[in-house]
Amino acid sequence: MAFLKNAIPLARRALSSAAGSAQPRKVAVLGAGGGIGQPLSLLMKTNPLVTDLSLYDVAGTPGVTADISHICSNAKAKGYMGADELAGALEGCDLVLIPAGVPRKPGMTRQDLFNINASIVKGLCESISKNCPTAAVGMISNPVNSTVPIASEVFKKAGTYDPKKLFGITTLDIVRARTFYAEAKGLNAEDVSIPVVGGHAGTTIIPLFSQATPLVELSDEEREQLTKRTQDGGTEVVQAKAGKGSATLSMAYAAAVFADSLLKAMNGAPNVVECTYVESTLTEARFFASKVRLGPSGAEEILPLGNLIPYEEKAIQRALPELMESIQAGVDFVKNA
Repeated sequence: MAFLKNAIPLARRALSSAAGSAQPRKVAVLGAGGGIGQPLSLLMKTNPLVTDLSLYDVAGTPGVTADISHICSNAKAKGYMGADELAGALEGCDLVLIPAGVPRKPGMTRQDLFNINASIVKGLCESISKNCPTAAVGMISNPVNSTVPIASEVFKKAGTYDPKKLFGITTLDIVRARTFYAEAKGLNAEDVSIPVVGGHAGTTIIPLFSQATPLVELSDEEREQLTKRTQDGGTEVVQAKAGKGSATLSMAYAAAVFADSLLKAMNGAPNVVECTYVESTLTEARFFASKVRLGPSGAEEILPLGNLIPYEEKAIQRALPELMESIQAGVDFVKNA
């Protein structure tokens, strides 16, 4: 057990080094009882930048909260269950993370997933607009390409929309690209950096391996294989779990990494850059994932795409029609509700 005494502080330092000036921060996890929500809640409980952790779900939160509250970290965890307690969970939050909804299952179409999760996200965002309208919102619920536009339209209706504070968390795409590239080239994944742009589903996920650091030459075949594996990473996990789950642990890790970066930036840490899906003018699509400089006000600067090779330029152009269709589906869902 001695290794845990070293491992936990090391993990915490890895998540929160260069945190800026620490301030009390309340973070809510909406969907805390689910497959992503539970490990994400665990990781947020161990983050020293979090002082209050609000755990909400429609069921199961008393047990999750009791379990997590025994962890010896600074954050105070409190559970909330059911619609009647949602307002209390959100009151005073600085950051709201939303993994709520159903996971993708074998045979489930994107439309099936959309029909279920769109209503869930809409209801949660309506409550956010009333109870913590200035909070930053990190969207995890799929399909992110549509749920982020849903959130924006809900906030617009309520008069609380701030495009700098709404993020689609696409960090898992970056995590996968780094891992697969490092494995293919014999590198340490922790030393690898790769921007991933576009969206957060299938071919809208576009890893820019030409901008990887360290930069290692890829053949056309290697680039295609690594790109496709990154795009199909979710399907790979769904199939490996034989229909009994989706990418929950890696998604929770990725969301915790993004949340940590955002909290650091909110506290004033300089030069915090993450790829994330935000309202953007980089392309024809109203929302687009790219490198974003984070700061105290949220998304402070959307960085240029940089030099692209023809393969990447074509991939972006191919992705845009599907991405814009998904965005419009989210907008229409709220307008027609």
